[in-house]
Amino acid sequence: MAKRNPGIDALVRDVLILKETEVPAIVAYAREKQVDFAFIGPESPLEAGIVDALETAGISCVGPVKSAARIETDKAFCRDMMERNAIEGCPKYRVFHSVPEAVEFIGGYDGDLVIKPIGLTGGKGVRIMGEQVDRNGAIEYVKSLNGEAVLEERLLGEEFTLQAFVDGTHLVPMPLVQDHKRAFEGDIGLNTGGMGSYSMPDHMLPFVTGADYKKAIAIMKAAVAAMERTGQPYKGILYGQFMNTARGPKVIEFNARFGDPEAMNVLSLLTSDLTEIVSHIAEGSLLPSHVTFDAQATVCKYLVPEGYPDAPLAGNPITLGPHNNALLYYANVEKNLGNLVTMTSRTLAFVGIGETLEYAEQAAEQAASEVKGKVRHRRDIGTRELLDRRIAHMKELQ
Repeated sequence: MAKRNPGIDALVRDVLILKETEVPAIVAYAREKQVDFAFIGPESPLEAGIVDALETAGISCVGPVKSAARIETDKAFCRDMMERNAIEGCPKYRVFHSVPEAVEFIGGYDGDLVIKPIGLTGGKGVRIMGEQVDRNGAIEYVKSLNGEAVLEERLLGEEFTLQAFVDGTHLVPMPLVQDHKRAFEGDIGLNTGGMGSYSMPDHMLPFVTGADYKKAIAIMKAAVAAMERTGQPYKGILYGQFMNTARGPKVIEFNARFGDPEAMNVLSLLTSDLTEIVSHIAEGSLLPSHVTFDAQATVCKYLVPEGYPDAPLAGNPITLGPHNNALLYYANVEKNLGNLVTMTSRTLAFVGIGETLEYAEQAAEQAASEVKGKVRHRRDIGTRELLDRRIAHMKELQ
């Protein structure tokens, strides 16, 4: 059963609680409330065609129609689209729809191999043969997927996220962000939805050169242009997750919406009116001058339940401490008899903002450390030590 988010609850006049893929009920509610614009957050309703239904009802959306959302919801479609349109940044890959063929390929593959389910997995479905699983484990994994998988070369480098507002034709980029998927400090443990992220005051990252940045933007613009040419114009937020390699940026994946936690970094810095941006996206009139960001650093740190991600402990009360120097975002948490209580996914996040990365990290760390209860967070996110390791790793590869 869906729960009321304490943060959203405090900001809105009315709330409808139901599964986000119940499209007819959502459309009926939007009509009843005379909604002008809808901003679609998660990927599941995009796959269910929520934008198609809302726009048919006369409600403009920030989010792609179902066919365009396949850039995220169907990894085979995304890779084939990139290859067909000769878009740079596509790694070597093979698409499989058969268990025997996928098993045969894995059996003869020499080296590390990335295994991706074709459909949605909430950012937690990737397995790496050679690191997380051995060959037998990889074979068992593709069997569990009924052979519906994309198998790719493993990319080595440093990940970065480039998000952009897109109106179907024009693309306006946001500050670069680096997410941290691994569950524990030192980048160890299982992949998660993201344990935290940071951005720099100049909106770049020190291991991404100007040439790398221009190439990443060109890749995203080429993807938008390709979608438009095929009659599937892309509107909304386009999220590019890149691996900066010795050969330049390569596309790990595209998402058809904001990243979590990366949205908290960029939206916390947005100085222009989001409502106006939404209007320009709907009208197809978006310009770079419509989007401005504060020139500061951000650090986001997620608190998660003990045992997360494989065996999270839910139902435990937590108590917030002072967090005057950080923004608080509620996630998978509920209020029970006036107390905040953990659920099974990421609990809440703090975002520190400052003129330097160090100041932003200290603000986020202080706020996160003051929370009492059976939760934990990665203390190393946004630290100079971890950033220096990223820079050194990139130099070593180059």
